[in-house]
Amino acid sequence: MYHRYQQGFPDRSRLHGMKISLLAGLVSLVSASCAPAEPGHPADAVVIGAILPFSGRESAIGGNLEKAMLLAIEDLNAAGGLDGRPFDVVSRDSHSSTERGLSPLLDLLHTEQVAYVVGPEENDLALKIAPEMRALDAFHMLPGYAAPSVARSDTRGGWMRLAPSPFAIGCALAKLAVRDGVGTVNTLAARDDYNATLSSRFITAFVELGGKSLPSTTFAPGEQAYTTELESGFGHHADRTLLAAYPLTGSTIVTEWTASGRPGTWFLGPALRTEVLLANIPTGSLDGYVGVTPSLSLQNECHITDAARETVDCTTENAAAFIGHFSRRWDREVPFPAAHFYYDGVVLIAMGLAYAEATRGAIPESGHELQQIIRHLNSPDHESASWRDLKTAMTKLRAGIPLRYVGAAAEYEFDEYGANEHHFMQTWTIRGDAFVDLAPVAVTCNFWN
Repeated sequence: MYHRYQQGFPDRSRLHGMKISLLAGLVSLVSASCAPAEPGHPADAVVIGAILPFSGRESAIGGNLEKAMLLAIEDLNAAGGLDGRPFDVVSRDSHSSTERGLSPLLDLLHTEQVAYVVGPEENDLALKIAPEMRALDAFHMLPGYAAPSVARSDTRGGWMRLAPSPFAIGCALAKLAVRDGVGTVNTLAARDDYNATLSSRFITAFVELGGKSLPSTTFAPGEQAYTTELESGFGHHADRTLLAAYPLTGSTIVTEWTASGRPGTWFLGPALRTEVLLANIPTGSLDGYVGVTPSLSLQNECHITDAARETVDCTTENAAAFIGHFSRRWDREVPFPAAHFYYDGVVLIAMGLAYAEATRGAIPESGHELQQIIRHLNSPDHESASWRDLKTAMTKLRAGIPLRYVGAAAEYEFDEYGANEHHFMQTWTIRGDAFVDLAPVAVTCNFWN
């Protein structure tokens, strides 16, 4: 089964926005029963493939991420498309699973024959498809927090990672712990690649910064109860325990933890910053606990304010503008933080194609070549172009003028492997039924360089 959505069509993802707090099983049932009939692509469309979790344990986020991509498609087409050719997106369900997601992803590549793929959220699935992407010399945009780290050079296939790696998130959490005088930490982490890696990087960074780690606990996601895991995790009496999980499983753990008397003190992993978590935990149960996510402030909106280069002050005008843009289009629904990166992933692909067509006479057939073009465009030496004025940006690119992208989530600058460089992380807490931003923290754990 797969699904293709276009602007104005009553897509399945709207159901997720309307009932985002439903448990995964109910979301999956509604999604499967209400999928629309497939329209065709616009004539001569440039098609971008999306592999997103519309069912399974991560189903609550799939529709929101797809809406960000659809919004980018609408904005790019309003800006003239690819020299008059429209962009379009075809989406398929990863089922929140490496095993079940592989076939839909292969179908995108071989049946739809898309040359540009955005997603998946599942780290293991992205790793499993890498040899096929390389063999096809396809382009792979990885906006998700859980995307695998990009640290290899190839002559075939192109990979770009937009969100910060677990290294950067772990560094930020460790620095917060040290700043707050925390002496000991451990983790309660899901046994999936992303959360397990985040747990490991946090512990490693904290020890490197002079702290002490205590035994950590892992768990299988999707269980009905976590009594044994909670007893194990908090039995060591660490000053802080990192909860590294996706929101539905995290909400089960937090609810059970609340009923057991709220032992210990949490740090909250980045995947937990969604309304899904708040809708499924007792109100106030996590008030005051601190988490870290990628900063959505632009680098030029942030300023170091002390000699030690540790205190950061950032404004959030750019992120707020995108939230407003998204909410107006999608009936006041708020984009998840990760949705900012998915919007940007589509725009970066379009910008690379437009510039290649203008300067080389054709869009690149090689994913490796497209990656090189996008890296070149986003050199700090080039004039900037904002997501808020894509019409001007696409006009200049069609004239062969190189532009670096100032997106909904970041100002992009890529390393030699195609990973975006991040300098700050956003800290936050919970008050009642809302997330509240705190001061950002600089990412300067140089012992990993």
